[in-house]
Amino acid sequence: MKYVIVLGDGMADEPLEELGGKTPLAYAGTPMMDTLAKMSEIGMVHTIPEGMKPGSDTANLSVLGYDPQKYYTGRSPLEALSIGVDMEADDVALRTNIVTITEDEAPFEEQRIIDHSSGEISTEDAAVLLEAVRKELETDVYRFYVGTSYRHLLIWKKGRVVDLVQPHDVLNQTIGQHLPKEADLLRMMKRSYEILKDHPINLERRRRGENPANCFWFWGAGTRPSLSSFEEKNGMKGVMISAVDLLKGIAVGAGMKVIQVEGANGGLHTNYEGKAQAAVDALTKGGYDFAYIHVEAPDEMGHQGSIEKKVQAIEYLDQRVIRKVKEGLDASGMDYRMMVLPDHPTPIRVRTHTSAPVPYLLYDSRKQQNREWLYNEEEARRSGNDIAEGHKVIDRLFERD
Repeated sequence: MKYVIVLGDGMADEPLEELGGKTPLAYAGTPMMDTLAKMSEIGMVHTIPEGMKPGSDTANLSVLGYDPQKYYTGRSPLEALSIGVDMEADDVALRTNIVTITEDEAPFEEQRIIDHSSGEISTEDAAVLLEAVRKELETDVYRFYVGTSYRHLLIWKKGRVVDLVQPHDVLNQTIGQHLPKEADLLRMMKRSYEILKDHPINLERRRRGENPANCFWFWGAGTRPSLSSFEEKNGMKGVMISAVDLLKGIAVGAGMKVIQVEGANGGLHTNYEGKAQAAVDALTKGGYDFAYIHVEAPDEMGHQGSIEKKVQAIEYLDQRVIRKVKEGLDASGMDYRMMVLPDHPTPIRVRTHTSAPVPYLLYDSRKQQNREWLYNEEEARRSGNDIAEGHKVIDRLFERD
C-alpha cells in the first residue's frame, strides 16, 4: 500500500458574491477531485489548535501528524532546517520577507505595505538584494541567509523570541503600529528600505511595471525545533515535494527525504507536472511508502486577493497534479490511498489565514463507491464527518484508529 497527501495551501475560502455565492473551490472546474469525491470519504478537519495562530507552519505540522501544541517552536526555525542553518540552542530565527512598501514623501512609519511577496520576486534577484543589505547590516549577532523567492532568514545569536506581525496580515495598512518594538530589528528594517528602494534591480522592476522589492520585514521568530522521526513514528519512509522552505524544513526535521523539482517556485506558474511525477517515481521506483505534495499557489493568490488566479491555481492542482498522480499510480498497479486537502483557509475577503476547518477528501484505490457529493467546503460539512484534532487526520489516511 502506498500513501499520498496532496495539499493545496490556503485552498479553502468563503462564499463570494463574485462567484455566485460559491467558494473558489466550489466554483473552479475540478473534474478530477469531483470524480474522486464520489468514490471517497469527505469531511472537515480542524488543522489549527484552539488558541494558536493560523499558519502554514502549525497547519502542515498537524496534517503530517505532529501536534503543534507539542512540537511547534516557531516558523523560521523550520525554514532554517531547510536552508541548512545549524542553530544553537540560544539562537532565534526570524523569517525575512522582502516586501513592497509605498514610497511616499512621508516618514517610514507612514508607508503602507502593498505586497508581501514583491511580485513573487525570483530567488536570483532576491539574493542580490539580500547581499546588498547584508554587506552593511550583518554582524556577529545578526546573520542573513538566502531562502526562496521573497522568503529569507535572519539568525539572531543569543536572541529573544519577540512578538512580530506577519506582513500578509497588514496589507494596505500603515505600517507604523505593526513595526517591531525591538530597536535593532526596527533599525535594520528602516535601513533596508534606504538601501533597496533605489537599487538597480528595483529601478528595472519599476520600469517593467513590477513591484519593487524595497524593504525587509521580520516575523515568525522561534527557537530550534525538535521533531520526532516520521519513519519511526509511522513505520514508513516518506518524501516531501515542495518549493517552500517551511515545508522542506519540516521534512528535514522529521527525517523525510526532500525532493527538489526543477521549476518548482511556489508561484502560480510552478512545475505542477514535475511535482506529480516526482511523487509517482518515489512511490513506484524509489522504495518510498508516503509522498507529501505541497502546492503553494492557492495561498499566494489568496494573499494577493485575486479571485481569478486562485480559481486557476485550484484548477491547475486538479488537472496537473492530482490527475497525474492518479494516472501514474493506477498504471503501476499498486494499491494506494490519497488524501487531498488544504492546510488552512486563505479567504479572498481578508487576504490572510484563518482558523476555520478545511475540507478533506480520502480516496482508496481498492474501494469502488458511488456517492453523490462533490469536493468543496459546503458538501464536506454536510457529510457529517468531522476530525476535531488535526494531527489525527493522517491516522485516517493510514487506516489507524
